[in-house]
Amino acid sequence: MNRSFHHIRLYGILDLGYVPLENCEMMTRAMLEGGVQILQLRAKNFPKESLPPLARQIAPICRSHDVPFIINDYPELVADCEADGVHVGQDDISVAEARRLTGPNKIVGLSTHSLEQAVAAVSQAPDYIGFGPLFSTPTKPDYRPIGMNDIAEAHRLVNLPIFCIGGIKRENLSTVISSGARRVVIVSGILQDENPARYTHECLELL
Repeated sequence: MNRSFHHIRLYGILDLGYVPLENCEMMTRAMLEGGVQILQLRAKNFPKESLPPLARQIAPICRSHDVPFIINDYPELVADCEADGVHVGQDDISVAEARRLTGPNKIVGLSTHSLEQAVAAVSQAPDYIGFGPLFSTPTKPDYRPIGMNDIAEAHRLVNLPIFCIGGIKRENLSTVISSGARRVVIVSGILQDENPARYTHECLELL
């Protein structure tokens, strides 16, 4: 598994808030065929114990595409999920604790919601950060959008891979890129399109 983020531009999230369980494998394949370069399984409001069986269906598909597979929120389940790492939030455990729970050589990503949080994240040394939400999004209804004004400054100050996130779609992607973004996370735009593979490919072409 290539864990370098140098080539990674497009991060996809298989969010069970948008995708029925029976469609997860099909959607995973479509996202990867379209060019998603890192994939996260996000299962808010689902029982924790339901995650490993589902993750073990998705993990080999990601491996076959040489794409890192990340689970959201549960570092202690990384091994059981056959995942390559975990993504944690600002209000969750520290990056160091997440690394202890995942075991060695696993990816740990961290959410940040302001320029200050992005700068502060450097001291925790995650493998990457999420930066947003840039726009209002039903995926994160409780978070105030931070806009695009700080994207370039975050890239100047933070020597980590930065994935801009939150309300990013194919239609506004060019504007996000022109504001300084190099990597993005796209969720509902991909998952709700009638042709997710084509949509993903078009986004990757813009990046």
